[in-house]
Amino acid sequence: MVFNQNDSSESFLPRRLEVAATQTKSAFADWTIKEIINSDVVLDGHTITQTTNQGQRTTDKRQRTKLQFSLTLALATVLTLPTLATAQSPNLRVIVNSTQDSIAPDESLTLREAIELTNGQLTVNQLSDIERTLVSASPEQVSRIEFNLSPQDTTIYLTELLPPLASPGLVVDGTTQPGYDPTTSPTAEIAIPQPIVTITPTPGQSILRGLTIVADGVTVRGLSIYGFKAVDETTLATPPADIFIAHSAPPPDISQQEPPNYRFPFYPENVPPKDVNLEFNWLGIAPDGEMPENRSGFGVYVFNSLGTRVYRNRITDHDGSAIITSVQANNLQVSENIIIGNGIDGMPDAIRLEGVINDSEITGNLICGNDGSGVYLFKPEGAVQIRENQIIFNGRRLRRAAVYLMGNNHQVRGNQIAYQPGPGVVVTAYPDSDRNVIETNRFAGLEGLSIDLNAQQHVEPIHFQIGDGHNPPRATKYQSQTTANNGINAPQFASEELVQLGDELEVLGQAEPGSTVELYRVREAAESVYGPLSEPIGSATSDGEGQFSLRLTGLQPGDRISAIATHPQDGTSEPALNAVVKSSDGTIPPNPEPQPPVIPQCLTQTPPPPPAEFTPPPQQPLTLRVPRNVHFALDRSDISPESAAVLDQVAAVLKEYPFLTIELQGHTDPRASVAYNQALASRRALSVRNYLLRQGIDPGRMTIRSFGESQRRTTGSGVVDYARDRRVEIIFQDLRGLEIIFEDQETDLQIESQRGDR
Repeated sequence: MVFNQNDSSESFLPRRLEVAATQTKSAFADWTIKEIINSDVVLDGHTITQTTNQGQRTTDKRQRTKLQFSLTLALATVLTLPTLATAQSPNLRVIVNSTQDSIAPDESLTLREAIELTNGQLTVNQLSDIERTLVSASPEQVSRIEFNLSPQDTTIYLTELLPPLASPGLVVDGTTQPGYDPTTSPTAEIAIPQPIVTITPTPGQSILRGLTIVADGVTVRGLSIYGFKAVDETTLATPPADIFIAHSAPPPDISQQEPPNYRFPFYPENVPPKDVNLEFNWLGIAPDGEMPENRSGFGVYVFNSLGTRVYRNRITDHDGSAIITSVQANNLQVSENIIIGNGIDGMPDAIRLEGVINDSEITGNLICGNDGSGVYLFKPEGAVQIRENQIIFNGRRLRRAAVYLMGNNHQVRGNQIAYQPGPGVVVTAYPDSDRNVIETNRFAGLEGLSIDLNAQQHVEPIHFQIGDGHNPPRATKYQSQTTANNGINAPQFASEELVQLGDELEVLGQAEPGSTVELYRVREAAESVYGPLSEPIGSATSDGEGQFSLRLTGLQPGDRISAIATHPQDGTSEPALNAVVKSSDGTIPPNPEPQPPVIPQCLTQTPPPPPAEFTPPPQQPLTLRVPRNVHFALDRSDISPESAAVLDQVAAVLKEYPFLTIELQGHTDPRASVAYNQALASRRALSVRNYLLRQGIDPGRMTIRSFGESQRRTTGSGVVDYARDRRVEIIFQDLRGLEIIFEDQETDLQIESQRGDR
């Protein structure tokens, strides 16, 4: 049904429609009629759209019979409509053979037409004779959208937002495109075949979302979807995403300061779609694997859903999070996905969960090279299991914990949590966060504790992000209640030096009575005396007095151990102070040679070859004719053409020497405030990082840091001095220990005119 814009004045609204609107239990009862008319609305499978030039042209081309409803009758019908239109439509198999984005009775079927057919908004009788040959009865009990595009033209460029997927059980299957190979994968870590069919906005168009799912049991498979966001995201009531999942009425505006009524933000009739399935899609990137020029806002946004399954998707290069929940995402299953390089220019965390998320699981994912935390829980309702994931090399832009927990009864088990410029797992105490179990994980390369329990008085952003350090023993009930996991005390070994007799080592200690004590080998010669908890090696249970004992084998003199305690009423503690193993004669061997640093790498294209024979490093320092800085114009953070040429040289060196990692340090001249310069320097470092990302440099190899005006190049106050200050320095690290000489450069120096001073 299409309303004519000329009939949209509220002055024409009869009184009986106002009464009907207030009496109905529809999601629109609290909306003004003007809001309804000026919105794109999907209710129970029916679409009511404001008539625009595009919409009117669409209607004319289809030669649909104009429905001469009065405004009163039309709106009243909307408010009381009880059933889905798709419930009365047969299940269809529709083959999309055109990359155009139009609705017209011609020689091909578009994706937009296929969605309207399966929604029941378009009938087979409205198709041309040739188009009808592409539609048949589905052999299954659900509708299907399949693809048969030309091999030379497989990218669908959208001109406006697609209709929501509103047919229960609908399958949108990109794997049906000829040429799709389900047996091969360009990534060795998790097998996710390369898609062929791509959905993206037409260049120059800003489209909020790729696919919107509002029905139960919808499956989206084997597609590349990228480039979806709004130009001005600050005014959005609902967010952009490659795939957005919510109930069929428009989600309410959750940006309001106060809820409009006690049912905020959803009404009982706003039933969330159940059992949505997303699998084998590439979100945020094209099939060639390159970062697109126009990035998406978010990957998967679960606004309101039950039982959504996100399985084996590659979710990369988004401005915000790869996966984010909002109001309800109970029983969300996120498993075996590759989640890399997200949070580039917005919400930095790879997976951010908030709202009602009970019985959700994050299992078996590779979460690498994202800009903030790997998993970030913000005031959730319900418990989440985080199991058997690789959460590595995150915090590339913002130093945060690899896993950040709010709430109660979460379980973090069996994960590899490593190479984080922050702690491993932080549990906040605001609000109270208790009974969180953190066991059998392997930690490495952390700047902080493996497990850090925050105290309530530590509520500054830095504490939320990187913890508050090791807690002193909690001796009172008040101290325990104001600390995460009820402030459960870390175990204490009977001695910091443990004597080994024969092959056995007896470990004695004290922990919370009735707790499970899990012992770990500590492999790193870390500066901290707490952890990191490298490898679980045994467990014991403390008695009623809190005493525990355990006999271990397989340890060698010089090895170090730590421990954590988990109590069913409290949760898991912070690590114990490390203890060292001594030989039977009381000696401790010297520390072994440090292990070479791990080269940041999120993905490998093929299984790694066998290790090559060791070649001694060259005696002479490796001298590379490569610049180590770029410069910026006054009060700017964009990359000039001259700086781009410099960064191309840097990118070439990074590709040639994959063992190099870099830190990008942003700087400004001393003018303007300290806070302003700090933010400007951060934007400059981020611009350099994003440019190198587009050149194919792995996000795990780059971190950024802002120094503002604190580290000037000179002490002068001339325009040349200030131009030298406005820079990003590229700090190279050779992980093999070779000395490398890099050169400063000023070919891109940008000197403002004398009148350009701030």
